[in-house]
Amino acid sequence: MIKGLAITPPILGRITIGKVVERDGRRLPQKDDEFTITSQVQSAGDWITHPLDTQLREQQGEAKLRRLPVRMLFSEPNLNLRASYALFDRDQGRPLCMGDGETCRRRTKEGLVELPCPSPDGCELAAGGRCKPFARLSVLIGEQEDPLGSFIFRTTGFNSIRTLEARLSYFQAISCNRLAYLPLELRLRGKSTRQSFGRPIFYVDLTLREGWTLEESLAEADRLQQEREAIGFDQKALDRAAKQCLANGAFEESPEEGAAVAEEFYSAQGASTQPQESNSLSEQLSKIPQPQPASLNEQNHPASAKQGGNGSQPPSS
Repeated sequence: MIKGLAITPPILGRITIGKVVERDGRRLPQKDDEFTITSQVQSAGDWITHPLDTQLREQQGEAKLRRLPVRMLFSEPNLNLRASYALFDRDQGRPLCMGDGETCRRRTKEGLVELPCPSPDGCELAAGGRCKPFARLSVLIGEQEDPLGSFIFRTTGFNSIRTLEARLSYFQAISCNRLAYLPLELRLRGKSTRQSFGRPIFYVDLTLREGWTLEESLAEADRLQQEREAIGFDQKALDRAAKQCLANGAFEESPEEGAAVAEEFYSAQGASTQPQESNSLSEQLSKIPQPQPASLNEQNHPASAKQGGNGSQPPSS
């Protein structure tokens, strides 16, 4: 194994809730109120839609794709969702610093060093919003052919990160560490806050699949575990291998994808693109009365509630 290179779960495609568009010579994030599943191939600057996207839309028969049937690849929550504070080089797209609020790994002139991590609020290097929470979620979608390949969802959205962290920990606990066997669902949710002035913001949640009870889900997890163990599938060994591979490098993002990740990571700052109109969820949420700013200062500097993601979608909640 090459030292210094993080070995990440093989990626089959990307899950997005937005895209980067060019406007007045600037590339800016454009929010969306549905999921899009793309391949890893671009054409004319846009990511090519993955066949699973069309398949799921036909199966669900809904105008908006807001539910994705998924399973976790690993039973350890932090192997499925790798979250940290992150800072990228704006020009080269290289990750410069990754931390967890206690310690961080940072590139310096002297090489890679480990330092205390005071979080973005207390770090001089993070001034100007250069450092923010950043998470990568790897999932299996539906009954895909590759049992070890995954689709990746990247986000800088606080609501998505906090919700996914909680759900993964809860599902691991109630299933007796059988997280990888549970039939689950990624669901796009909307809410309005004072910071968003009543406008809907969207975040990603992890729930039981539609129509499944908790008892049915746990019974299915037990059945699948017995079936896999009977043919020699060792989930614990897979988790150990993944942990070793991820720990082999300081940063998960590779040089070839760093530029695209950094572009979307930073392009949200100062962007003013509005969410697309929707005939259902977003339309209903937008009817909520919008409170007026309490002061001129608040009007000029509203708290950010933009959607986000690195390499897969603009800043999300």
